[in-house]
Amino acid sequence: MGPKMSVWMVLAMAAVVCAAAGADSIESPPYTVVHAESDFEIRLYRPSTLITTPVEDISFSKATQIGFHKLFQYIQGANLNNSRVEMTTPLLTGIVPSAGPFCSSAFAIRFFVPHEFKDSPPLPLLDSDLTVENWDEKCVAVRAFSGFAKDTNVAQEAAQLEASLQNSKWANITDLEPKDGEDAYTIDQYSSPFKILGRVNEVWVSFPSSEGCFISILQ
Repeated sequence: MGPKMSVWMVLAMAAVVCAAAGADSIESPPYTVVHAESDFEIRLYRPSTLITTPVEDISFSKATQIGFHKLFQYIQGANLNNSRVEMTTPLLTGIVPSAGPFCSSAFAIRFFVPHEFKDSPPLPLLDSDLTVENWDEKCVAVRAFSGFAKDTNVAQEAAQLEASLQNSKWANITDLEPKDGEDAYTIDQYSSPFKILGRVNEVWVSFPSSEGCFISILQ
């Protein structure tokens, strides 16, 4: 990591810490819990707008840092509108499969655009490698886990979520391979990097359509 990156990361993490002090006021995307088990739940998220950047790296942790650095510059006003954007939570790292569903060197780092910018987000700079991404209603299976999300545990958490789903009414969903370029799973981080105890992370597996949320009702 070069000197310029280091300075930006210090500023970024300081901003996260300041925001974490008022965590209740940080905006998160609204959702409805459709079904809950002891080790996972099914959520339906409303349509949302995100800013995303692709990162190629062999390390989940490093890719997340690189992507967050780009997103942090964007929310600080490095966009075509010169607009500052409030932070939201969580920070999402999508893992795009290469050799297999839990073996990848391609990532997509995202954050949700605050509601006030949902319909007209500030446009990314042309050379920023950032894009605006619009999600329709999204159904996801979610497993929460604590501690730090890192290279040594994220694939294991995703595999445990898949195992839980295989023993549920949503078993067939996990048998579907993601299309080229789509995430196999997503790691969501809610906590400041300086927070040691009580950290909140989640692993998501997205369903092909929002109708997947209602299997338990239809069966």
